[in-house]
Amino acid sequence: MNSANAPRLRMGVLGCADIAWRRTLPAMVANPSIDVVAIASRRAAKAAKFTARFGGRPITGYERLLDSPDVDAVYIPLPALMHAEWVETTLLAGKHVLVEKPMTASLADTARLLELAKERGLVLLENYMFLHHSQHAAVRALLDAGAIGEIRGFASDFTIPPKPEGDIRYQQDVGGGAFLDFGGYPVRAALHFLGHGLDVVGAVFRYDTVTNVVMSGSILLATTTGIPAQLSFGMEHSYRTHYELRGSTGRLFLDRAFTPPESYQPVVRIERQDYREERVLPPDHQFANVLAFFVDAVLEGVDLEPHHTGTLAQAELIDRIRDAASVQKI
Repeated sequence: MNSANAPRLRMGVLGCADIAWRRTLPAMVANPSIDVVAIASRRAAKAAKFTARFGGRPITGYERLLDSPDVDAVYIPLPALMHAEWVETTLLAGKHVLVEKPMTASLADTARLLELAKERGLVLLENYMFLHHSQHAAVRALLDAGAIGEIRGFASDFTIPPKPEGDIRYQQDVGGGAFLDFGGYPVRAALHFLGHGLDVVGAVFRYDTVTNVVMSGSILLATTTGIPAQLSFGMEHSYRTHYELRGSTGRLFLDRAFTPPESYQPVVRIERQDYREERVLPPDHQFANVLAFFVDAVLEGVDLEPHHTGTLAQAELIDRIRDAASVQKI
């Protein structure tokens, strides 16, 4: 696919978010199978700033980008509560879509959009990029090899310090708060390692009455055989992205689980009675990996059904957690 005569995917970017600037667009322009042809913003100056660095033509207004005949696929890094509207509009314009997580804020919208993409023969992929990092496959291999015995529990955190006042995450009708933004990571990791069909035992959310958003929370899930998943998230903590698997004979830890830089060498820690081991894994570039996967899905027809199954399971579980949560106002 990377030869001079191989097909290339002409991509547009709908929105000039920080994640696009720092992580996704650098990986996108480095992919030899992608041409960044246009970047749209509602502000002309911001679109011009992005295209000056990453190429393509600046476009003012999202609709104008979707009208562009030279755009095959669109990357959408807009705030979470804008995803459903613009994913649907992009699919109706006949473009493939890579959208930042969460795909939408509800199971109903996510299922509807996946069905729309299927009806129109288009690729729609939710960008939970950490799933494309090789460190998690290495953890899975260790579990399968019996490194900690049978799984007896799972725990995971994604927390960050407070953001500046006015940050999009503090806007109820746009960013939607910490649960949609950060809570999805440990939830998706629990699904990844424990499987689908998790029960919601309970949840507690801290709700800020000034911003009207959830600031942090804790969640307890369980498998049908009673294996618990203890999860926490928030944007009023020290920074932590971590998971731990507890087994019948030991424990396994992984830090920097969700947002490792491409140069970072992950360290898996295994503890058993009178035994401790650290395994340094090779660095990996999860943003480059998910973009390569998306390109293959569009140009080569890679089967996305397993990913869509995971997306739907995630959306369904997020709905149930939100419905079950005890909300404590602060």
